[in-house]
Amino acid sequence: MSSGSVSAALYAAVTSPSQAAGAVPEEAKELRHHLKNGKGFVNPWESYRESTAWQIISGKSNAPDTTPPTVPVHPPNFLPTRDTPALRATWLGHACFYVEFPGGFRVLFDPVFTQRCSPFSFMGPGRYTEMPCEISDIPHIDAVVISHNHYDHLSHPTIMKIKELHPNVHYFVPLGNKKWFVDCGMHNVTELDWWESRNIHLSSMASKDRIAREGHGVTDGRQTQESRNTGPQDISAVIGCLPCQHTSGRTPFDKSHTLWASWSVESGGKRIWFGGDTGYRSVDELPPHVDDYDPKFNFPHCPAFKQIGELRGPFDLGLIPIGAYDPRFIMSPMHANPFDSVNIFRDTKCRRALGIHWGTWVLTEEEVLEPPQLLRKALMQKGIPEEGVFDVCDIGESREYGESRSS
Repeated sequence: MSSGSVSAALYAAVTSPSQAAGAVPEEAKELRHHLKNGKGFVNPWESYRESTAWQIISGKSNAPDTTPPTVPVHPPNFLPTRDTPALRATWLGHACFYVEFPGGFRVLFDPVFTQRCSPFSFMGPGRYTEMPCEISDIPHIDAVVISHNHYDHLSHPTIMKIKELHPNVHYFVPLGNKKWFVDCGMHNVTELDWWESRNIHLSSMASKDRIAREGHGVTDGRQTQESRNTGPQDISAVIGCLPCQHTSGRTPFDKSHTLWASWSVESGGKRIWFGGDTGYRSVDELPPHVDDYDPKFNFPHCPAFKQIGELRGPFDLGLIPIGAYDPRFIMSPMHANPFDSVNIFRDTKCRRALGIHWGTWVLTEEEVLEPPQLLRKALMQKGIPEEGVFDVCDIGESREYGESRSS
């Protein structure tokens, strides 16, 4: 069966969750991240500052070496059915992860299946590692979750291919991004503000037909071949939009017009946090090899991650950015380095984590294999085991995380 026909067998109903779906911080109702004129968004914390044009121009220039070998790439091994007792996460490069939940729910985060992360097919950052697969290789996609609209996270050609092969996919996007999808011809889109959540319930056509027949007093217990192939008949999840420290924009004229976000997804007794793309602090320009975590600097850090951990955690798995951070005095407001990433990991109360946002395109100046090296150093400094807790994996590799928990 083709991926499109499998996807077409399930239909989504999206509803507001009960209050028990997640607590909300007191100040959330103040909407401090909304511009007062209603035309955009801001990071409302001392931990964020705008990088000026002069900072960008004066940044030191380093061209990272992308000569192979860099990050190993393997063809992914997706499960052919929805039957799996464990949480399973597959890295598809950069920030794109495919997550298979116990019970059958399947989510694709920030998919970009193009050679360049650019508005143009002929210029812009090109991949130095190959795509591990095509959209057509993924057997089930129930939801696509987008963190923000930068080109390395939101790809028009990719979204159009998903629309073609998985027409019943439901898209979850931060506030202000729905119009882009509607303009692309998709209407199965839910846009959310920070701290908002939605239930998604998936049913097969057979279930819909059965419900309709029962409504007319007709029940025969039949099941179509198509519905048997999809596995479980009814699948539910809770998807939450949460804060992060970043920006948005697809042209020089629309910076921060739409919201950026991290996300939580809970299904089958497992809960994950997807960091998307985020900074943690804003660091001054310092001499080389000076530790910007030296207590004498005391740069403020973003308080939202601790709120996420306290109010929505713990999480069985965090997908946390670790790359695109150098030069620090320019990139730190928007991109975490591995030392920031480990603090985000602890703040959000993730039990385990995998590093994202590296290994695919040269977006900044650190060497392409530096993020996992610094991650090991950061874990060691915090007394966290260097393997088995916050890891990196090969592109196309899948990691599994235990049996479903009861809570």
